Amino acid sequence: MGREVEKMVAVGLVWGSTNALMRKGAIIWDHKLKSTPHPNTPLNPILNTLKNWLNLLLTWQYSIPFLINLSASATFFTILSDTPISLAVPVTNATTFAATAVFGLILGEETHVGLALFGTFLIVLGVYICIL
Repeated sequence: MGREVEKMVAVGLVWGSTNALMRKGAIIWDHKLKSTPHPNTPLNPILNTLKNWLNLLLTWQYSIPFLINLSASATFFTILSDTPISLAVPVTNATTFAATAVFGLILGEETHVGLALFGTFLIVLGVYICIL
């Protein structure tokens, strides 16, 4: 069981870090989108949405963390084949929430540091209780 828990925590750490990085990449994409001049001829709403989505995927600050996040998702499904879902989901999700908060702080996101650290402590305590 110990190796599975290590894998679950690793997936949660990857998910949490890439969540924070994707958020940064989405902000960069949003700034690019707002600074780009809009054409006078309106596009079909579906084509406009597809164009924006493609531009988001072409923003490397978003797409590279996104691909790493998807790889962690594939690993998570492999973990689920060997581990009870009642353990895998809480441990992985709790680790993801904590890692997202910590990596967000590292990346300079504005947050209530004390509350984020207290919440992270409670998450770590909950994961510890789950794996006892």
